[in-house]
Amino acid sequence: MKKIVITLLLFFAIAKAYLPLEIENMIKKRNITHSAISIKITETEGGRKIASYREYERRSPASVIKLMTTYSALLELGKDFRWPTSLFYSGTYKSGVIDGDLIVKAFGDPTLSCRDIPKIVKKLKALGIERITGDIVIDRTFFAAGSKIVSGFDENIHSEYNAMPDALMFDDHLCRMTIIPRNSEIRVEKALPDMSYRVINRLRATDRSCRGRYSWPKVKFYSQNGEPHIEFSGYFSKHCSPKRVAWVIGYPYKSFYYAFRDELGREGIELNGGLRLGALPEDANALTTHFSKPLIEIVSKTNKMSNNLYARHIFLLLGARIFGIPGSEEKGRAAVKKILGTRGIIGSETILDNGCGLSRKTRTSAESIYRLLQNAYRNMGMEWMKSLAIAGRDGTIRRRFRNTIVRGRAWMKTGTLKDAKNIAGYVRGRSGKLYTVVILYNGKAKWKAAALQNDIIQWLVRK
Repeated sequence: MKKIVITLLLFFAIAKAYLPLEIENMIKKRNITHSAISIKITETEGGRKIASYREYERRSPASVIKLMTTYSALLELGKDFRWPTSLFYSGTYKSGVIDGDLIVKAFGDPTLSCRDIPKIVKKLKALGIERITGDIVIDRTFFAAGSKIVSGFDENIHSEYNAMPDALMFDDHLCRMTIIPRNSEIRVEKALPDMSYRVINRLRATDRSCRGRYSWPKVKFYSQNGEPHIEFSGYFSKHCSPKRVAWVIGYPYKSFYYAFRDELGREGIELNGGLRLGALPEDANALTTHFSKPLIEIVSKTNKMSNNLYARHIFLLLGARIFGIPGSEEKGRAAVKKILGTRGIIGSETILDNGCGLSRKTRTSAESIYRLLQNAYRNMGMEWMKSLAIAGRDGTIRRRFRNTIVRGRAWMKTGTLKDAKNIAGYVRGRSGKLYTVVILYNGKAKWKAAALQNDIIQWLVRK
């Protein structure tokens, strides 16, 4: 009986579908299987239907799910929210000397970087601090992030998109190096004085042109006595320009510590101790706080560049804010469900996982994404739209629409996995009308899906 009811519901949903002849022809031209696509397009203001097809079906949204994470954060925290990173001391502070520890309380700022370190240290210098007798203690308890540094989602384990969150994030969780040809020598230099990992350089110079296997080193990652190692080997052309590389190798809090310690020394602040992890003592005394840029700017980078790490941090932050410390994926899922569910944007059709879309479990419908886009436009208008990638200009669609009539006329979030090619956002036609667009494709031959999406978006611009 249950199967019959589901079949009938699906039948009526398809029966009510509406695809204009132009889109039907595009689907045929691209040889797309109808059952693999969901489409929902209306005029943004007024909601006049342009196309609707299988919009209630659950599909893998890939990175389009970031819209739910980022919009939830803007609703809950406000666009001006800033992540704090606070510094305290234990013991006593007298005559420029902290006789105790310097404690860094981290709250999950995903944007904390080497550019911020001098600012933080200068604040300590301005307070008159000259010496710290104890350790640098880092409190990472705001997130229940676990011990994994990479998600292991695919075979590219150390790639940037696989980075796992940490309450003390630093430099996007990346260890950055530069490969520098110097005559008969190939050097590998760290961007920061980071002793948390070791570089083994076995590169050999060759006079061959900088192409193919002579333009990229062989790279091997391994751990020895608990210390991450990265080994470079093979022949590298001495005619190559310096090449910057970056991978997720170690814990970001360790990279932060070495950069922080180095800057303390540069400013003449003596540190007698080392690094230690621990919770902020109840009797600790506040020194200063560093704040991130406003949330709207971080949301913009998250959406435009489809930054998985930023989305994960926003997701965990929402969990901590609504359901208490420590922030976790379970709490993040509940938080987004609560924020968007109470507004009628999502329901049981949406299955959340980690908030970033790097998941084989996440599911939602084109209708739910459409409702979110409509709600966000009503609440924030152009400010929200500008947080999405702008066709032919920036983000994940900077090249995709560069030489088309769509350039500068679409604001979109893309989502791609092995079996998913999705796009959602807004398109402004030459007539001046704005359209809300959701096109989800789950299946193989993703290039066909991308071509279909391009066809539909260009058609809307011409309307």
